[in-house]
Amino acid sequence: MSIDSITLHTVCGLEELARHGGCGVDRVLSLLDPGTPEPDAFAAYGAHRRTTLRFHDCLGEGEGLVPPTREHVAAILAFGRDRGDRSGTGGPGGHLLVHCHYGLSRSTAALLILFADAEPDASAEALVARLHALREPAWPNARMVGFADAMLGRGGALVEAVRRLHAVQLGVRPHLAELLRGLGRGAEVDAARAG
Repeated sequence: MSIDSITLHTVCGLEELARHGGCGVDRVLSLLDPGTPEPDAFAAYGAHRRTTLRFHDCLGEGEGLVPPTREHVAAILAFGRDRGDRSGTGGPGGHLLVHCHYGLSRSTAALLILFADAEPDASAEALVARLHALREPAWPNARMVGFADAMLGRGGALVEAVRRLHAVQLGVRPHLAELLRGLGRGAEVDAARAG
């Protein structure tokens, strides 16, 4: 089933996975740090198709870090476009769950990428607003969004819409600025404040 046939979307972190085991999830996109084992929570899920990608939630190279790459974003796009075998995985009206460690950055970036690919005529602002409504504390990974923007021919619109969301989040949660700088993500903070 492709992303355009899915009507329920969930974004969450690892600690929230167990809550969704009985919710009819039939597609899962797992974005995990390299070396993180497959979550045990999936044993309680019904029949579902799962794709796991492994990279860190960072903006670039660093000691011991595997940053998101164009290839990872291409794999996210392929996941969304895959119509797959529908047996045992629901049909139209399916339920997609995207998760990362906290459900804030990699997963929200991935879901935004899937929305943008499935709805090429929708404005970037509308897609980001939809994402924000689904996961209020969303802070999409700017590196992932930048790759997707270029690959989807969005002309910087997705990047700019995410920058504005980051600015909103800093207004609501000013403590994030120092936290993100400490994590090597000061470029996102600077971009948000520059706008």
